[in-house]
Amino acid sequence: MLLSILSSTGMSIGQKLVYVLVIAFCVLLSLSVHEMSHGLAAYALGDKTAKSMGRLSVNPLHHLDPFGAICLFLFGFGWAKPVPINPWNFKHNKAGMAFTALAGPLSNFILAFIAQIGTVILGGLSFSSDTSVTFNIATVAYIICSYLAIINLGLGLFNLIPIPPLDGSKILNALLPERIYFKIMEYERYGFIILIILINTPIFNTFLSHGRAAILSFYDMIINLFI
Repeated sequence: MLLSILSSTGMSIGQKLVYVLVIAFCVLLSLSVHEMSHGLAAYALGDKTAKSMGRLSVNPLHHLDPFGAICLFLFGFGWAKPVPINPWNFKHNKAGMAFTALAGPLSNFILAFIAQIGTVILGGLSFSSDTSVTFNIATVAYIICSYLAIINLGLGLFNLIPIPPLDGSKILNALLPERIYFKIMEYERYGFIILIILINTPIFNTFLSHGRAAILSFYDMIINLFI
């Protein structure tokens, strides 16, 4: 994502700087919303651990994982510092963990949908007769909405992968019998290594790009029904 912008020969240094700042803003906001949503879901189900540690906040300093943020900044997928959750505070442990895990990706899909509404509206206003990129307020807002949609979809899809420690593995826990799930969890310590290998394979990039494109098309179909 960022690398393609920096290597572009069609933009001035000032334009590239705008894109870098926009992407940084979108990355920090997306990660913060994702982690705050985990904390809010846990709080709603009776676990106050995240609240007591100040994680019910959109302040990115409370949630930032440097390596995960850099991955999101450069490639469009990544992660933040996990929100602490105590499942023993839930009435139903497995269901509570699954709901809490799902809250993060779901918040990204919702934020992406809101951003795509802005992209459609601003695109029609700003570029209906002029396809050149002029850096006025409307154009910058359009760029922000575009990257918010792309980044949040990447973050949401990536975290739904059922490999520890991603949210998808916690959701899987609620769907599988405990015997099978605990058998899978024996390999949890290898999860990060598996993820590093996975994100460097062409099939992963294909999945992510096609997944984002499909969801954006679905969003556009819904938005165009009302706009």
